[in-house]
Amino acid sequence: MNRRFASFVIAAMILGIAVGWMCNLGLAPGDAARTAAGFSMVTELFLRLIKMIIAPLVFTTLVAGVGHMEDAAAVGRIGAKTMGWFLGASILSLLLGLAMVELLRPGAGLTLHAANPIGAPPLPSTDSFSLHTFITHLVPTSIFDAMARNEILQIVIFAIFVGTAVSMLDQKAPQVMQLVEQAASIMLKVTDIVMKFAPFAIFASLASTVTLQGLPILLTYAKFVGGFYLSLALLWVILFGLALLVLGRAAIRLFAAIREPALISFSCASSEAAYPKLLAALPTVGVPPRIASFVLPLGYSFNLDGSMMYCTFATTFILQTNGVSLTVGQQVGMLFLLLITSKGIAAVPRASLIVIMATLTYLGLPEGWIALVLAVDHLLDMGRSGTNIIGNSVAAAVVSKWEGAFASHVAVSAQPFNEKAKASLSV
Repeated sequence: MNRRFASFVIAAMILGIAVGWMCNLGLAPGDAARTAAGFSMVTELFLRLIKMIIAPLVFTTLVAGVGHMEDAAAVGRIGAKTMGWFLGASILSLLLGLAMVELLRPGAGLTLHAANPIGAPPLPSTDSFSLHTFITHLVPTSIFDAMARNEILQIVIFAIFVGTAVSMLDQKAPQVMQLVEQAASIMLKVTDIVMKFAPFAIFASLASTVTLQGLPILLTYAKFVGGFYLSLALLWVILFGLALLVLGRAAIRLFAAIREPALISFSCASSEAAYPKLLAALPTVGVPPRIASFVLPLGYSFNLDGSMMYCTFATTFILQTNGVSLTVGQQVGMLFLLLITSKGIAAVPRASLIVIMATLTYLGLPEGWIALVLAVDHLLDMGRSGTNIIGNSVAAAVVSKWEGAFASHVAVSAQPFNEKAKASLSV
């Protein structure tokens, strides 16, 4: 079934590109825009279905996972290991992105016009962006409001408090835990139903993009797009090497298991779209559900490796295109700024663009320069979304190994909260 689904996904990608190309060649600009809007409606409906289940899925699986931990000390220990890995992976992604863009210099000698292409989304705003806003925004004033707005980080904070409280109770509130686990199982079944529509959304997403921009856009930005994907490929190799170092041959099974979630995330240019399937896939290769349900939601806010690399790569590309050079001190300052600011707006649509704009403002440069990359941002978003999935999968597996809970030879059930999984939760 998994291979069949992967085949459908790949076929949808190829067909979407072909149909989009034909529409781009055969339709007038106005008709192409309307056709692309029709395609994008299918993708939007699918993403709305995903958003519909994300909040209850994150809450129930995280409460169940944390609630089955030994005590608050175990939560703190796993949290510290998780955040330590996230910090190291973020620095690696930023430095690799900067090194590659300086080596390849895709913006050197390239003349582009900073204008919005047809069909490109409007420039994002940085008006509400600040460190103070981020810190105060961590804690929800109402969990119901946070769920209604799909504020994942706020839901994670509340779920950790609830799960920790349960783990500290002598009897661990068995009726509450049973209710949460059953709710999680229901949401996973809903996920199975929703994911059957993924190939249609993937087809529509690619058809819409190619209909609007056509394939020639790749020639204009060939060095930039090619350089970024080469950098991502190098990051994938490094992540696989680290996984191989920590997990041994089990790293091969890990990367095979996350193929489908990565393809979905890549094709839809959305990490959220792959979250439910990723949560179900990791236990099949030995990552305990209690750790997967803890690490993944945090990773969606603090471990976006692909997005981090894009921030340094795209920012420096924009500077190169405009003939601006930074000193070593300015580069260090830029890296530190990106490391901090990228953690605060992960849930914001097109968050990477907002981070880049904030960095341009910090450097005293026009934030409107971000328009230079808008034409191909969706194509690059596909790569960074897929990379985010890979990075979070490796993080969950590595933390499991560090905890001595990774099942190297015997995979646990794919359904995180059935009877077999409950036993693994208490490991």
